[in-house]
Amino acid sequence: MQHRDLYPALVTVLALLVYAWNFSNAGQARGKHKIQAPATTGHPEFERKLRVQQNMIEQLIVFLPSLWIFCLTVQPLVGAALGLIFVFGRILYSVAYASDPAKRSLGFGLGALPTVILLLGSLVGVIRDFMVDM
Repeated sequence: MQHRDLYPALVTVLALLVYAWNFSNAGQARGKHKIQAPATTGHPEFERKLRVQQNMIEQLIVFLPSLWIFCLTVQPLVGAALGLIFVFGRILYSVAYASDPAKRSLGFGLGALPTVILLLGSLVGVIRDFMVDM
């Protein structure tokens, strides 16, 4: 296996680590503010951190398959680079949203745009590969 083939795997691990960080932050805020499960409301800090965690998992559902399909059908290095932008954007989003949700736009955009590119590129790559095989 060539190293370039491992780049999407590295980006996947980094994205999952960001999710684990968000998950941990939400759990710590739950404990800090003594919010008993299954409650999802309470102190605003907890609600913001829980929303960050929920939004991250919502994004991962589209991002991860798009990343891998893009890397398999288009170009793994380009896919991994787009994935790194996603990871960086999700970190920015997480920090901004936790402090002031009004400041989340840049991080959201840096996470969403690469995902859209990966998703559309995946569609093109899959269609192209079908056409080549016909």
